[in-house]
Amino acid sequence: MIPRYSRPEMVALWEPATKFRIWFEIEAHACDAMADLGVIPRANAEAVWRAKDVEFDVARIDEIEAVTKHDVIAFLTHLAEIVGADDARFVHQGMTSSDVLDTTFNIQLMRASDILLADLDGLLAALKRRALEHKMTVRIGRSHGIHAEPVTMGLTFARFHAEMERNRNRLEKARWEIATGAISGAVGTFANIDPAVEDHVCAKLGLRPEPISTQVIPRDRHAMFFATLGVIASSIENIAIEIRHMQRTEVLEAEEFFAKGQKGSSAMPHKRNPVLTENLTGLARMVRAAVVPAMENVALWHERDISHSSVERMIGPDATITLDFALARLTGVIDKLVIYPDTMIANMNKFRGLVHSQRVLLALTQAGVSREDAYRLVQRNAMKVWEQGRDFREELLADPEVTAALSPAQIEEKFDLAYHTKHVDTIFARVFGSQ
Repeated sequence: MIPRYSRPEMVALWEPATKFRIWFEIEAHACDAMADLGVIPRANAEAVWRAKDVEFDVARIDEIEAVTKHDVIAFLTHLAEIVGADDARFVHQGMTSSDVLDTTFNIQLMRASDILLADLDGLLAALKRRALEHKMTVRIGRSHGIHAEPVTMGLTFARFHAEMERNRNRLEKARWEIATGAISGAVGTFANIDPAVEDHVCAKLGLRPEPISTQVIPRDRHAMFFATLGVIASSIENIAIEIRHMQRTEVLEAEEFFAKGQKGSSAMPHKRNPVLTENLTGLARMVRAAVVPAMENVALWHERDISHSSVERMIGPDATITLDFALARLTGVIDKLVIYPDTMIANMNKFRGLVHSQRVLLALTQAGVSREDAYRLVQRNAMKVWEQGRDFREELLADPEVTAALSPAQIEEKFDLAYHTKHVDTIFARVFGSQ
């Protein structure tokens, strides 16, 4: 990934040096297990661990690979240079390259998950804080982009919190799904390596042994993992779209924090654009771009091919690095989002009471008017507001068919905003618990 959309901790996870360190740990733990079984001398296993604190020479491994055309062999050759050829002769005994590559990839995805889970925790905290802050800040709810009925800004934040909580649960499950390792040798039969070696390596590295791995770990696991990242990215976009709408000049119910010295346009000095949330919309597309290739990786030939390998070398780093950056950026946006409650009220009143039409409709039916007639009466007066700029309450009070069923006091009562917020506490308790 390009540095512009990267954060150091996640980037470091995908550096070659990190990968080679994990490769070493897999090989060294496998040697320990084989020594315990009496397959190789204990002294040779102990000798391998002499490289424990050595910084592997990435350039040297690349140099060897340029000749061997095989990355794992290049690493093993370099390891032998460090440990000594005789002491290293039992390294990789009975193993195949996929044992190292697949197990490492899953470890990297697990560690990436831990970073992403921490990111989600930060975002959830920000959403909860803003939800509580604006629990009763009334704004208009919209359906199809059109005024519907009153909600609160707190409910909007709470809704996003609930969605991200679901995403956190999904990611925990995806992490569990990917937390398997395979040290089963060629075509996965354990013909040349004892299953106890796999048990030992997996236990040391926080993995579960893959029940049946052929020569690769099944890629349905990875498809599920990247699909989960795609869902999280879509939720990021869902929030970003809401903020972008709220920042439109004609709406301006909220806007991204505009820092001192910030510039919005090279041509128009007045501009304050929703650049961060627009950026998040784009980044979400890139994370989702990994989902279809991950799905297509599930279908491999027989016990193994490497059609998935080039895909994963790209989507593993790219999707996790991008999502890590996007979650951190969204957390900052939520933390600093500027809210305009007065504008929210002004927008809601723009059409002079129309948002209370359902309450009038229901009151008429409760007063004995058929639903069809009630709808006709309410819509008739509502259209005068849309088309002639009239006041909805005044039109209702002047309509003899309406006042024949409802008294002026009953009509007035239907314009009480508090009616729409009476169950906010109940919804908050469902989202945040009894706190």
